[in-house]
Amino acid sequence: MSSLISRPNGHFWVQFIGSDRKHKTVRLGGVSKRVAQGIKVRIEEIAATTGAGHLLTARQAAWLSELSDQLADRIAATGLVPRRSSSTLGAFLDAYESSRTVDLKPATLKGLSGVSKSLVGFLGRSRSLRSVSEGDAEDYRRHLLAQGLAESTTVRRRCGIAKQFFAAALKYRLIETNPFGGLPTSLQAETERMRFISQGDTQKVLDACPSDQWRLIVALARFGGLRCPSEVLALRWGDVDWEQERIRVRSPKTERHVGKGSRMIPMFPELRTWLDVVWSQAEPAEYVISFKSKSPNLRQKLTRIIRRAGLEPWPKPFQNLRSTRETELAETYPIHVVCAWMGNSQAVAKKHYLQVTDEYFERATKAPLSGGEQKIEISGLTDWWRKGKFVEIWEPALMITELLPTFEPPHDPRAGSLDGRAAVLFYPLQPGAVREERPGARKPQQGNALRKEPHGGGDCVGLGGGETWFCGISGMAD
Repeated sequence: MSSLISRPNGHFWVQFIGSDRKHKTVRLGGVSKRVAQGIKVRIEEIAATTGAGHLLTARQAAWLSELSDQLADRIAATGLVPRRSSSTLGAFLDAYESSRTVDLKPATLKGLSGVSKSLVGFLGRSRSLRSVSEGDAEDYRRHLLAQGLAESTTVRRRCGIAKQFFAAALKYRLIETNPFGGLPTSLQAETERMRFISQGDTQKVLDACPSDQWRLIVALARFGGLRCPSEVLALRWGDVDWEQERIRVRSPKTERHVGKGSRMIPMFPELRTWLDVVWSQAEPAEYVISFKSKSPNLRQKLTRIIRRAGLEPWPKPFQNLRSTRETELAETYPIHVVCAWMGNSQAVAKKHYLQVTDEYFERATKAPLSGGEQKIEISGLTDWWRKGKFVEIWEPALMITELLPTFEPPHDPRAGSLDGRAAVLFYPLQPGAVREERPGARKPQQGNALRKEPHGGGDCVGLGGGETWFCGISGMAD
């Protein structure tokens, strides 16, 4: 709220509370009460807007641009808006960073500050905002490239932040056009820096970890797909639902978006192993992962662990662990389910996470297609089958790519069908039965095995283990 104060000499003052919770005063001089009331209302609106961390509206910026230099400087003296007389690059960037402390996280502010220092170092602190041209923006971009920074990511990100700075100046009517407006700023996928981290290499890294806590960090990224460090360090024991076998993942990166502050993921078996270990050793604590240092350099430490495992450190160590998991999950589950678990969009997943692995090339060279592949989804085959579950089968390879959860089948095998096109037989894997991996079929998870046996003139292929029941193809209809 603001107030209008009438002075004995007939002058008016406008007082309001600034973002620092201190009283600010704007001396209007000898103006009429009607004009003073109008100025008071405008100042109050601008204070509310900047106090909420928002940029000025076009109407507010237009009003400021029409003020006399004297009144504009008096308002700017309160810190409410930048000074006209000091609309230099350095002064404006300082004011902009200060105004965003309300709505931005410290890590984001650190990124803005880094680009601000880079711009000031290149263009000069006393450089007038209006004098910065599109040519200067191009020169700055080439300056970043000359430093060896990646064009598809780092250079575009920094130019994007610079564009953000000048877009704010444009809204304040301090400049006429945005010199960075024409530069490419959308991030591109760095496919050359993507790496698929195999189960074998992951195990080597786990073995090389110095503690079970570090093994859990690797498992959370590799098997849970959590962002590290933000989501890993934000995980609380209260987020782990042991009974439902689900984990609530808090996402500092996306919490500013409605409904994106957290997500639920399954407690994958590979992940539960290390959760159990750390939980059994943990002293009473709120967070699952805790370090004495407030800002541990996890990436640097992981790089040393990878070398200790006898492996060559890969680029973006934690993101490639997460990318590997999303690629694995996308082979088995619908993409919308995978993205819900990973906390990204399908567009982002396809552009920055999903990988073309060597396995695809090997499969393509060993399993020729005859007449093309057709994917069949089988569901609700019998009354006793769990509803909503399905097995994916590929013709003509007849490769089962997803196993239904363990269930209680009847004693006698039963068959189901899908539109008369395929017959499916359920049968138990007897102890001591011969287990054989079928060429071209995907490898089973630990504890399971592929079994191949003749039935009805054809081959039955099933995935299972121990005494559990599993399904197989008994034949294909014409």
